[in-house]
Amino acid sequence: MAKDAKPAEEGAEAPPKKSKKLLIIILAAVLVVVLAGGGAAFFLLKKSDHAEDEDGEVAAEQEKAPKKKAGKKEKEAPPVFLNLEPFTVNLIPETGDQYLQVILTLELDGPEGEGDLKVRMPKVRNNVTLLLSGKKASELLPKEGKEKLAENLKDEINGVIQPPAKNKKGEIIPSEGPVKAVLFTSFIIQ
Repeated sequence: MAKDAKPAEEGAEAPPKKSKKLLIIILAAVLVVVLAGGGAAFFLLKKSDHAEDEDGEVAAEQEKAPKKKAGKKEKEAPPVFLNLEPFTVNLIPETGDQYLQVILTLELDGPEGEGDLKVRMPKVRNNVTLLLSGKKASELLPKEGKEKLAENLKDEINGVIQPPAKNKKGEIIPSEGPVKAVLFTSFIIQ
């Protein structure tokens, strides 16, 4: 009988080993599912929090900025470039007649600004021509002179599209139009 009892004890030990393996596999599977669900929930909540932060920032920008900024999308749109026809003007004479031929490319903050510019192009060209013809060659030759001219041109063009306003003190506040930068494609002084 002792022999009979021994095999029964061995049989009793064998099923718990199988059930331990099965229990470990089930626990591992449950753990993987829980971790995957927690990770997915974390990323979804993080993404929605980020969207709320952007919405909060956009709302703050809308309060501070003029109406132009209110229509801005959450993501920055790629810049739009608009090539202008060449300008040829007489410069203020220093050593005889001098001419400036310049080709400009405008960097706009979005495609909506391109339509505004094209509608007002005759006035833009007029104001740019007047600004360029009021310069001396010695002012435009150094790099700093060209950079200052680009800023002046940007302000002039933005002023045509969205005229500058005056504050309570009577000081003129430059307008923030669609032109982000004025780029020189060609710059020749003769």
